[in-house]
Amino acid sequence: MSERETLTWDDFGRAGRALAQQVADDGYRPDLILAIARGGLLPAGAISYALDVKNLHLINVEFYTGVDERLDLPVMLPPVPQTVDLSGATVLIVDDVADTGATLKLVRDYCAGHVAEARCAVIYEKPHSVVKCEYVWSRTDKWINFAWSSQPSVTQA
Repeated sequence: MSERETLTWDDFGRAGRALAQQVADDGYRPDLILAIARGGLLPAGAISYALDVKNLHLINVEFYTGVDERLDLPVMLPPVPQTVDLSGATVLIVDDVADTGATLKLVRDYCAGHVAEARCAVIYEKPHSVVKCEYVWSRTDKWINFAWSSQPSVTQA
């Protein structure tokens, strides 16, 4: 996979504001934002500040294990949010990318039947995603280098 999309920190700032503006312009007022960790943590934080939504929850889902390498199915890792905390809420589910869409589908399905409404916001959506997000900053079919995950892990010197 040679062609890649690069999201710089400046692009990230623009993307977060643009996604929040899409949500606001749509008249959607989430009671809470549900960030999908790890990739959705930073976008969810940016959107929560932009929309002034202080109720931010986290769901940790493991799926990708490397560049274009993934488990067979996404898996929720503990602690899993209690459905009672989501009960009756309007929820904005936020992730960095809807690639296959399997992670977003898992989280949206988990919310179904418990929340009043759930919508999804992502920085990037790929054409083959099984979930078509309501709020998307950019569409691409390339692998994405995110500013926060493109460098190797920090280790002891």
